[in-house]
Amino acid sequence: MTTEPPRQRTSPPPHAVRAAWAVFVVFVVAGVGMSTWAARIPAVRDGLGFTESEMGLLLLTGAIGSMIALPLSGMIASRLGAARTCVAFAALAAVGFTVTTLAVDADQPLLVRVGLFLGGMGVGIWDAAMNLEGAVVEQRLGRSVMPRFHAGFSLGTVAGAGIGALAAHAGVSLPAHVITVMVIDLLVVVACVRFFEPTAHGAAEGTAAPDTQADPATGVDTGTGHTLRDTLATWRESRTLLVGLVVLAAALTEGAANDWVGLAVVDGFGTGEATGAIALAIFLCAMTLARLAGTSLIDRFGRVPMLRACGAAALVGVLVFALVPTLWVALVGVAIWGAGASLGFPLGMSAASDDPRRAALRVSVVSTVGYSAFFVGPALIGFLAEHVGYREALLVLAVPVAVGLFVAGAAKPLPAVPGPARTLDE
Repeated sequence: MTTEPPRQRTSPPPHAVRAAWAVFVVFVVAGVGMSTWAARIPAVRDGLGFTESEMGLLLLTGAIGSMIALPLSGMIASRLGAARTCVAFAALAAVGFTVTTLAVDADQPLLVRVGLFLGGMGVGIWDAAMNLEGAVVEQRLGRSVMPRFHAGFSLGTVAGAGIGALAAHAGVSLPAHVITVMVIDLLVVVACVRFFEPTAHGAAEGTAAPDTQADPATGVDTGTGHTLRDTLATWRESRTLLVGLVVLAAALTEGAANDWVGLAVVDGFGTGEATGAIALAIFLCAMTLARLAGTSLIDRFGRVPMLRACGAAALVGVLVFALVPTLWVALVGVAIWGAGASLGFPLGMSAASDDPRRAALRVSVVSTVGYSAFFVGPALIGFLAEHVGYREALLVLAVPVAVGLFVAGAAKPLPAVPGPARTLDE
């Protein structure tokens, strides 16, 4: 329970409502793009003729691009604004995956890695920027909406996986499928960002002084006062780092499914690529439904209990998928796994934005820590899969899930802070 006094129930301004819908749609198309790539990973493996460990290293290339770029995301967004950052790095992602798919078709592994590196940079900073914008909109609305944005991402991943299954079944070429989706994604982002709320870039346009700390009406930092020293100080906050570990565990359980569930079903049960894509769609559907139901459950049971319940579900789901010999039972495990992976990332973002005056910096740090999952996860699971198989290699996820369960208490809502910056009481 928080000590924050009750807030007046007022209607949010229309521009904030429009911004919330715009952010939601940007999350959706980001999910479509990610699952489009994930659904065609078996085609990439077959096109290049790679082994399990080679695929792990290949997927690691994209994660390296994201990890190099993410620590710079706060400074980039403060100079360009969230809107321009989303457009610029959605464009970079489109270029990267275009290069990747054309290189797979031409059997050029080096160019595949170059494309994945660029795509990883684009996806990483695009993701951080839309989460930063989500935190700003959350403060403008005066209520927590981050789980709904991430539900939008999940809806996008379900749509992308479904389209991927149809494309694979119909024999659509990898370049034609992926490039078409990436171009459409970019056009939608360009259309949506016109409705974004101003972020730190507003100061560069004369809307706030450089030392402004918060908009007195909303408590949201809109100035350019965040310096390198502020950023480094945020990296020394123990609560922020522990919340980052919660997000890291959730990101690893989610990312492992995106990367490996399709291959694990294809190789582990001897099915076709379309069945692997359907397994991914089951995971994503379960995660989406859990995120849509998450708001009421969080309101009823609290943030930390829900994080722990999700961690336990993820652990059970992974064990079932990895150990049972029957396909349909394993798919039930995939669904439980998806539900368990649902709330860690959005609740981590909400926890990072509890204090609106520090939300942008903390969201950036938590995103960076969370995305480190994509740095170690693909290679580790790929190497293990070469020795024990894809399904059995996924048992390694029990370790980060246990860590997430242990540190989940760090995400407890902060007590109310004085002044205009107020805690978000979920």
